[in-house]
Amino acid sequence: MVTALSLGLPADLKGWLYGSGLEIVLYILGGMLMARFISYVGSRITARIDSNYQHSDALVRTEAAKHRHALAQVITWVAVTLVYVLVTIEVLRRFGFAASGLVAPAAVLGAALGFGAQRIVQDILAGFFIITERQYGFGDVVQIAVTGSAEDAEGTVEDVTLRVTRVRSVDGEVITVPNGQIVKVINLSKDWARAVVDVPIPSSADLNRVNEILRSVGHDAFEDPQIRPLLLDEPTVMGVESIEVDVVNVRLVARTLPGKQFHVGRDLRVRVAAALRHEGISVSPDLSTAGVAPESASSDRENER
Repeated sequence: MVTALSLGLPADLKGWLYGSGLEIVLYILGGMLMARFISYVGSRITARIDSNYQHSDALVRTEAAKHRHALAQVITWVAVTLVYVLVTIEVLRRFGFAASGLVAPAAVLGAALGFGAQRIVQDILAGFFIITERQYGFGDVVQIAVTGSAEDAEGTVEDVTLRVTRVRSVDGEVITVPNGQIVKVINLSKDWARAVVDVPIPSSADLNRVNEILRSVGHDAFEDPQIRPLLLDEPTVMGVESIEVDVVNVRLVARTLPGKQFHVGRDLRVRVAAALRHEGISVSPDLSTAGVAPESASSDRENER
């Protein structure tokens, strides 16, 4: 048998390596494998949720599907974090740090890091309420107001954890927002949405005739088999929205499936411009389309989409 002296190692160090040292290696490897397995299972679950939507006849994700996707992401993140914490505790024990002996240093360290850690605690609590209250989920189109930022984070939600929310903008940029810094969220794809088309008409035009044309446009759009599945009801003419020096703005509104207000708005704008041109009525260049959620109206921003 090879002695510890022949290896150049003291007997107690060799015993520690074959005992606690080997256990530490096994705990670290086991923790890494467990974390990879949890991540794999979580990705399979979210992929199955997405697959059920992609192979269904639904044009948009249901609120339940978006919530399940976000919940699966959160549970995966929490489980992986818990595995790493438990492995760290067991490794420290193998190094001779008793759990009871860590209480006093942990209290001192907690007091020292209290001001720094409160931001993390704030993020986690905010993320918990975002998930439980179903404010938004995977695939939602949102507009997030962030503390200290002059511009809102706008785009499609790609990832939601207890600490951060990741949003991909229309330009393809990934925006990461700590949940604790979220001041206000405008969900543009919750349950249903609204496409708003403001049509600037010359003040000399016959408004009654314009209203008839817009009603005809809404009726034709509702009868069109290509756009009909996106509409919840027939577009309606709301009437005169505002009066300026030489322009009168007439509003056309359509309720749509969540997240489809931008597509419907663009289609209605083309139909309105063509119908008015056919009648010899000129339209101001600032004909705008706005996609808004049920409780918000941000027409200028939605027109940019």
